[in-house]
Amino acid sequence: MRSLRFVPQHRGHEPAQPPPEDDRAFFGQPRGLMTLSGLEVWERFSFLGMQAILVLFFADTVANGGMGMDPGTAASVSAAYGTLVYLVSVAGGWLADRILGSYRAVLYGGILIACGHYSMAVPTDAMTWVGLGLISAGTGLLKPNVASMVGKLYRTDDERRDAGFALYYMGINIGAFAGPLITGWLGEHWSWHWGFSAAAIGMTFGLIQYVAGRRHLVGRKEGAEFALAPDAMRRAVRLIIGGAVAVAAVATVLALVGWLTIDRFVDVLTVISIIAPIAYFVVMFKSPRVTAEERGRLRPYVVLFLGSVFFNFILFQAYSTMILLASTNARTEIFGFTFPASWYASALGAFEVALAPVVAATWVRMGRRQPHASNKIAFGVILGGLSFLLMVLPTSGHADDTYKMAVWWIVGSYLLLGLGDVLLETSGLSASSKLAPKAFASQTMALWFLSLAVANGIQAQTVKLYGEVSNPAYFGVNGAIAVAAGVAMILAAPWLKRTMHPVH
Repeated sequence: MRSLRFVPQHRGHEPAQPPPEDDRAFFGQPRGLMTLSGLEVWERFSFLGMQAILVLFFADTVANGGMGMDPGTAASVSAAYGTLVYLVSVAGGWLADRILGSYRAVLYGGILIACGHYSMAVPTDAMTWVGLGLISAGTGLLKPNVASMVGKLYRTDDERRDAGFALYYMGINIGAFAGPLITGWLGEHWSWHWGFSAAAIGMTFGLIQYVAGRRHLVGRKEGAEFALAPDAMRRAVRLIIGGAVAVAAVATVLALVGWLTIDRFVDVLTVISIIAPIAYFVVMFKSPRVTAEERGRLRPYVVLFLGSVFFNFILFQAYSTMILLASTNARTEIFGFTFPASWYASALGAFEVALAPVVAATWVRMGRRQPHASNKIAFGVILGGLSFLLMVLPTSGHADDTYKMAVWWIVGSYLLLGLGDVLLETSGLSASSKLAPKAFASQTMALWFLSLAVANGIQAQTVKLYGEVSNPAYFGVNGAIAVAAGVAMILAAPWLKRTMHPVH
């Protein structure tokens, strides 16, 4: 297909088309992918570096600088924080589409994230909660809109698209690998708040390189692509600010009178995480902005959404129950070297860094012969379930909880989980950008991240059973459910292929 030619642009404006197909400056991909991948390296460094030590910080004793929660509560609160992060992504997509534009939404989100991590570096409980709130708001602005900007670098029929998302995801996992190494060492050897400080510095680096590489980005307009009329925009801004203040005030009052406890807050987030995607799908299906053809492609997207929920329910426990298990029942030395339990989270990132280019090269080599996107996602879900089923073996047959499993059991589980993550998330992000109705482009990407909110919301309830039931039962049942969900998606593949056309 003939490449589209750029029309020269005035400074401060963006090209109206994706880059020409001969823009292969970054490993055969558009050079804008380097800017966005670089941002995600540092964003994931900060986010997952903090996430790797958050549950340990919650569960550690007050005397050691922690918050003194029991393990089940620590895992539940950590999952609730993840729920809030991805719930806010819906608002982030809407703000980008209607008010800010993708570029500014990502920039402002990064600033909020950095401020949140700097707040958590202050060793007080109050600043911890303030920091988590700022990070939640910032991530909700940044995450869906970065992925949407990656999608804008490619035409729908560009076969480099899946490979580009795989490289983008490799960038994410470089940060996921490096973050826990730094924050985990500082957190467990110095103090948890030193670990949070490292996350803050990482996000600052990400913002600097994002601004420096902005000229290579597609979609960097002065305003939103589907901007509200001026009067409507002013009303929306007033409602957003007023609503935020009102919610904060009500929450403060309820907390002061003793009604809004941590457990109730977690329960409320779980309910919202389930209701929100249902309501959002209804809005998109009924919207007059969505054509009949686009509405038809939304139906299979619901199935992909559910696949993401089942997989990420397992994945996010790599930073909660798996880290807790590693801290109590896994060896933390290899070849005579002792390491922090939080470093296990880096194994997941390392596998994803190593596997992402292999997967990307495989898809490029296979071309049109590669598996359909729905099957890639189904394989990812199955691998996620198998990663938990594997943990049944080393946790079975012990008289008490004093056993120590070999390092390789958790590393092997993370290998399966990492491959599943590369298969599912790259294909899911790519399919989302292709199935998205034009009028809901950034918001449909936000809806994909809302599947992560559902996964975290459900996890926030189920992890309460960790430590209450036997470990073999906990990991076995959860893993079996995920495998069954993946098999069901494979059985639905003929319908998915037909209804997702022209997405392959």
